Amino acid sequence: MPPEPRTAIATVCLSGTLEDKLAAAAAAGFDGVELFENDLLVSPSSPAGIRRRCADLALSIDLYQPFRDFEAVPPDVHAANLRRARHKFDVMAELGTDTVLVCSSVSPDAIDDDELAAEQLHALAELARQRGMRIAYEALAWGKHVSGYEHAWRIVRRAAHPALGVCLDSFHILSKGHDPAPIRAIPGEKIFFLQLADAPRLPMDVLPWSRHHRLFPGQGDFDLTAFTGHVLAAGYRGPLSLEVFNDVYRQADPRPAAVDARRSLLALQESLGVLDLPAAPRLTGHAFAEVVTDPGAGEMLASLGFARTGVHRTKPVQLWEQGDARVVVNEGGAAHGAVGAVALSSTDPARSARRAEALLAPVLPRVRGPREADLASVEAPDGTQVFLCADDRGGDDWRDDFVPTGETAAGVGILGIDHVALTQPFDHFDEAALFYRSVFGLTPSPVAEFAAPFGLVRSRAVAAGEVRLTLDSALVRRGEWAPAVPEPQHVAFACADALAAAAAMRAAGAPLPAIPANYYDDLDARLDLPPERLAALREHSVLYDRDESGEFLHFYTALAGARVFFEVVQRIGGYRGYGVVNAPVRMAAHRAHRRAGAPAKTAV
Repeated sequence: MPPEPRTAIATVCLSGTLEDKLAAAAAAGFDGVELFENDLLVSPSSPAGIRRRCADLALSIDLYQPFRDFEAVPPDVHAANLRRARHKFDVMAELGTDTVLVCSSVSPDAIDDDELAAEQLHALAELARQRGMRIAYEALAWGKHVSGYEHAWRIVRRAAHPALGVCLDSFHILSKGHDPAPIRAIPGEKIFFLQLADAPRLPMDVLPWSRHHRLFPGQGDFDLTAFTGHVLAAGYRGPLSLEVFNDVYRQADPRPAAVDARRSLLALQESLGVLDLPAAPRLTGHAFAEVVTDPGAGEMLASLGFARTGVHRTKPVQLWEQGDARVVVNEGGAAHGAVGAVALSSTDPARSARRAEALLAPVLPRVRGPREADLASVEAPDGTQVFLCADDRGGDDWRDDFVPTGETAAGVGILGIDHVALTQPFDHFDEAALFYRSVFGLTPSPVAEFAAPFGLVRSRAVAAGEVRLTLDSALVRRGEWAPAVPEPQHVAFACADALAAAAAMRAAGAPLPAIPANYYDDLDARLDLPPERLAALREHSVLYDRDESGEFLHFYTALAGARVFFEVVQRIGGYRGYGVVNAPVRMAAHRAHRRAGAPAKTAV
């Protein structure tokens, strides 16, 4: 296996003062940082003081950046640029760093003349060599005359100075659709630095795309494994460094953001074959979902055909079952009305836990009484506990923690848990997808956005086999007019016949919100369903979706407490979605249901 590369992060990725950023990077386990000049300019610490602080934190300063608008300019501007460079080299000497990033010029003074650019960069590199320093020249995607890495390399090669090389930035290369394969032809010793950033594919100008929408590796649509593989194949042996401009990260707590950043690099290194992590075991299903709520949740589950089959030996916790669907109702938790935990069945729970720990997921301590199962659990970015259970009843089985009640489920056709929907704080939406992908091997689906009654909502599923989670986030939810149910979550149960299940549950007293007639009129117009099918959907307030692979029937309960509700779904054929198109209809139905029985200020 090739040697494991060092990792670094640009201070521009994180929020806070420079001191906050350095502490967060060190705590997350980074080896070094790129020091963004603006962070130094606003710091009360001297460059020498920053150097000492980095040494105390065992961080190297691998790059000082950026030095802008240098090359291919008239003689008087060139002279001023060299003077500016001498001052920057003095600062770098105090910082103890030897490489400065020079971006391709966007100055109106710049001339389209590669020979002149090479000549002036040669002069700059000679000044750097005299100080024991190096120049890493980078092509900005929006550079005035140099906007591609191959063009930048031609200028560096023409300049022919040992202290001049290139900096390769994945965003500037991949956002323009440039082929990264020719990177392999650049001598490794002339690649002075590598900057990595992912991003979603967005149809917008590259400059605002870069400034606001970069992501950590594995969170976007770029193939960073292939890109980085080309760079390593060329012989690059420097750090894998992140340079991510993102509005969320630059306002969020830098400590979890830095952990998220480093997790992304660990996963990238694993994909490159330069880091050996415990492989993600196969997950075989949802063992249970835990709802931390008021006692009313049990009454609602009973109306859905569940039975209270067990009572925990030592805790105020009940086990409710129907088919293979299991819900643990925790009446003693601090956060009422939440999905407090999801439990995943693993072919090797111990290895799942080791992988989670290696990928910086906090392994949670658990108070365990006599004769209680020793379950490993880790904490997701939103605070949800993820339990890891054996996928059979051999060994230490969690169900043995419950004293059987002797009750059996009446049953209305529920088969198991189809998925669990977790609403994410906006700051953690992208982090959550990376967490579940890297730690548990779940595959993220594309991000969907829909206009809900109270604003825009983003949704993204992560799934592998029968394990499915949906991650939702409201972009803005503030003020008196916002719904009074923050971050709703739900557990979705699979059934064989949604129409029959809805009829049986309503007869048993399940609170199922009514769906407006307008929805079914539109459904008829859009999909031209058989009249008898449309009439049955309308009668039972069941929602409908279909794609090229199959059909999806689903309906919802009212809220069982402050935040949690339940969904029942039927998948027909190869349908793999979640009926996202119907989410606004559900949200409006929930609000109408709440308004009918409670003051408006408590409505969904």
